[in-house]
Amino acid sequence: MERISDALLSWASILDDRTREQAITTASMPFIHPHLALMPDAHLGKGATVGSVIPTLGAIMPAAVGVDIGCGMIAARTQFTAADLPEDRAAVRTAIERAIPLSAGAYNRTIVTTAAPRIAELEALADEAGFDPGTYAAHWRHQLGSLGSGNHFIEISLDEQDRVWAFLHSGSRGIGNKIAMAHIAAAVRYAEKNWIALPDRDLAYLVEGTPEFDAYIRELRWAQHFALLNREEMMDRTLRQIGEWMGTAVDEQERIACHHNFTQSERHFGKQVWISRKGAISAREGEAGLIPGSMGTASYVVEGRGNRVALCSAPHGAGRVHSRTSARRTFTREQLRAAMEGIEYRDTDAFLDEIPAAYKDIDQVMADAADLVSIRHTLRQIVNVKGD
Repeated sequence: MERISDALLSWASILDDRTREQAITTASMPFIHPHLALMPDAHLGKGATVGSVIPTLGAIMPAAVGVDIGCGMIAARTQFTAADLPEDRAAVRTAIERAIPLSAGAYNRTIVTTAAPRIAELEALADEAGFDPGTYAAHWRHQLGSLGSGNHFIEISLDEQDRVWAFLHSGSRGIGNKIAMAHIAAAVRYAEKNWIALPDRDLAYLVEGTPEFDAYIRELRWAQHFALLNREEMMDRTLRQIGEWMGTAVDEQERIACHHNFTQSERHFGKQVWISRKGAISAREGEAGLIPGSMGTASYVVEGRGNRVALCSAPHGAGRVHSRTSARRTFTREQLRAAMEGIEYRDTDAFLDEIPAAYKDIDQVMADAADLVSIRHTLRQIVNVKGD
């Protein structure tokens, strides 16, 4: 751990100058308590650094929570082992691709049986929160159970005992993004109205006790729950396709879920604060968590160590070292194929910006996180599904 300043502690051994300066700026906000914790996967983000744990007194910066509210992971262990698996892995990949809408803007044409009760639950929560999600995205019900694009994925993996896991990463889709953007704009208007000087426009904040703050919290919590149910719906569909591929239903042995773009009220260093984890997971002592690597590398099932100085948090993944544009300029499709050797995936230029070399070395990230989490299982991918 490096103490960059009294208000900024870093667990990142790989940290470029721009990311460091961005984190220093965020940590300078007057309501940070006691300090910002920078995770090993830290990289440049919108306003606040991705890989930040930001504790605030009486205020929240919506951009520091992130625009994909509730983005996170879910993993399930099946009864199968590698020895049970059919040789034709393309069959299960294409079946999952048919069962789950992929890519930005994609959504379900109909509401399936498993999705209906989850949608009803979200409708009831929206009523309690006093808002209509349809004002943000008319098709939000049809977005439930869809993946998205970028670094979102669905994978079939094997652990160190060759047990078969399903593992996926996604968030609150278009509805969550639109809720986030609306409240980021509200925070900017609040700053302008109250003549608040900001070091960065994207560090605009909402003050606890105001109508704007209350509205954000209500809608944020709804979007976080949408993201959780979205992952559960996709996991159910993925396991169903694995079962059909195997010729027998999945007997689920274990399921783990965690957010890594969210905020909640927690007590740290003697005060009740809002903890915004932007690209970080909660890692209380004994708490199960998930840390994915990049496309083609290892992922981890972890257990929190409850590191108080790190605000009981851990990294959420590998963390980019190349922007998407830079990755496309730097790497080739042949290099991606080499990185994905032995893994069933859709071979296309669309995924070039997700090549493992565009990310930090996940082994180094996990070494940096050694006092934040312990590793329960190391997962290696055998099937990868992504949206363009």
